[in-house]
Amino acid sequence: MQLTYHDKDYEVVIERKARQKNTYIRVKKDLKVTVTTGYLTPISFIENLIQNHYDRVTQMIDFQEKKVKNNQGFFYLGKQYVMVTSSQEGVHFAGNIFYVPQGFDVDVWYKKQAKTLFSERLDLLYHQFTRKIPYPKLRIRKMTSRWGVCNVRTHIITLNLELMKRDIAYLDYVIIHEMSHLIYGDHSSSFWKLVEENMPGYKKYREEMKEF
Repeated sequence: MQLTYHDKDYEVVIERKARQKNTYIRVKKDLKVTVTTGYLTPISFIENLIQNHYDRVTQMIDFQEKKVKNNQGFFYLGKQYVMVTSSQEGVHFAGNIFYVPQGFDVDVWYKKQAKTLFSERLDLLYHQFTRKIPYPKLRIRKMTSRWGVCNVRTHIITLNLELMKRDIAYLDYVIIHEMSHLIYGDHSSSFWKLVEENMPGYKKYREEMKEF
């Protein structure tokens, strides 16, 4: 089964589960339209469901394609560069070109940059924070589903290495978000008021980060 949108065919994958009572449609990162349903759901029902929700499904396709585009290639602090292997030692930027040596490990390089940048931003934002909190310990690792994590017991804030690809404003938002958890462990209205207290424009960054 396929869905056609803008003269392009998208594969429709049906995942049947024994105890699935309802039918759900989502578009995955590989741009496959995935339908989760029960074993007895007729194909005709699925076809009609997709047709009746065509606009919503195509919106999900547009959203995932934007995410794919925003993650293709090499990004550094919000700018996209063309990575070119050079015979020279070390790395350097020239316009929109990022020259790297043979055997360059981008994640190792990102982490080296992140140790300095993330520490500096954490320290700056900590001293500007409007509430008294313990000074957080910083950890950095690559994560697939979260931009940051706060352990309220150990006061450890873990930041996603992928933030090195984005503008510093998004890094600041994540740091403020996680520091706010040292006051409120949930996502209550009080929590979000504290985030806004320290970053009045946070809603803009929170919404935009869904596209990364």
